[in-house]
Amino acid sequence: MAEKARGPRPPRRETPPREDEGPDADVGVEARIAAGVLLNAALEKRNGLDEALSYREVAALPPQDRAFARAVAMAALRRLGEIDQILDRRLKTKPNDAVMTILRVALAQTLVLETPAFAAVSTAVKLAERDAKTRPYKALVNAVLRTIGREGPGLTTAEANLPDWIAARWRATYGEPALVGLALAGRDEPPTDLGVKPGVDAAALAESLDGFVLPGGAVRTGRRGDIAQWPGFETGDWWVQDAAAAVPARLLAVQPGETALDMCAAPGGKTLQLAAAGAEVVALDRSATRLKRLSANLARTGLSAQVVAVPAEDWDDARVFDAVLLDAPCTATGTYRRNPEVLRATRPADIAKLADVQHRLLDVAAERVKAGGRLVYCVCSLEREEGETQILAFLRRNPAFRTAPADPAAVGAPADALTAEGWLRILPSQWPEHGGLDGFFAARLERVG
Repeated sequence: MAEKARGPRPPRRETPPREDEGPDADVGVEARIAAGVLLNAALEKRNGLDEALSYREVAALPPQDRAFARAVAMAALRRLGEIDQILDRRLKTKPNDAVMTILRVALAQTLVLETPAFAAVSTAVKLAERDAKTRPYKALVNAVLRTIGREGPGLTTAEANLPDWIAARWRATYGEPALVGLALAGRDEPPTDLGVKPGVDAAALAESLDGFVLPGGAVRTGRRGDIAQWPGFETGDWWVQDAAAAVPARLLAVQPGETALDMCAAPGGKTLQLAAAGAEVVALDRSATRLKRLSANLARTGLSAQVVAVPAEDWDDARVFDAVLLDAPCTATGTYRRNPEVLRATRPADIAKLADVQHRLLDVAAERVKAGGRLVYCVCSLEREEGETQILAFLRRNPAFRTAPADPAAVGAPADALTAEGWLRILPSQWPEHGGLDGFFAARLERVG
């Protein structure tokens, strides 16, 4: 796909194209059906894609086909606006949703994953033949896809991949140039970042994974596949954690022997960081299911923390801590590079609803901080109501706290993430020289009274 006023850029693959498909083979048709199921589930509701992985159409597939189906669905989600721009130019009248799904799945393969066009078109036509709702459109599917393959997709805009209301918000908050950068950041599958356990040679680990060491010490790799087979997994040398998600725990700057509370700990990367730094950590989360992953990673890495399945506001314990980390529940709009479905599933009302939760949790967190202790508040959201506005309001109602300005270089954050107030506003479009990172807001506060 071409980008507005920038010319074409080769896409990165979510997964290698399949090589076992021929124009007359049925191999891959079921995987395409599953891709459509996953795509539609993601468009219908938050967590829909993850839930749909257990649906019969997906779960019954062989592992290779299941992985292919997910990769196609993710590619379609990342480029949905661009795909629809291409289709709008070729369709005089928009067909029914089932036909649109077939076309979207096919274009995600040919234009994003670089699947051979004959395979994508052939299986799309076969899909149309299988259902009474789509059978009358078989010739249309064939003609549209072959025309696009012959004439090219034409010019598209990365901004089209953002829902209109999200684009309007980000344009108003960050400006038009930043909006373009944010849109471009979401077009391709991001690399995998690894938090490295102390004592492990990060450079050697990076070399073994065909990666490199990021500022802050994390390792970034473009490797795909089963992470349990990667070097250093069984020996507990690392855990998966986006580079931006690693910043808040570094900002907390715990010292060996200090006490630390991770209030909304699952899936656990920040708890592992605090434990690796030598703190005595208590990790709370309302979801016992999500804490299983944290407990498994603690066991694998040989790190220790007290893990408690309880909502932070209901924890019946009188302890206060040297350091408190609140990674609050949020819309997670900053994670759209990895989870493109969040932008489609989030609604404007969700922001205000979650802001109320964040307000309450911040006040609970404040009560857990010792005199002279530190509190770091963070969210993986790009919405000001969940970040800057929360801290401004918190400081007004909690005069015992003040901002402790962040040092981006010291915590492995982009230099341009530092705000005038001394907080960190990390955007996915930052760090282009390293390949970007998730969006985060983080503020470090000190209790002075």
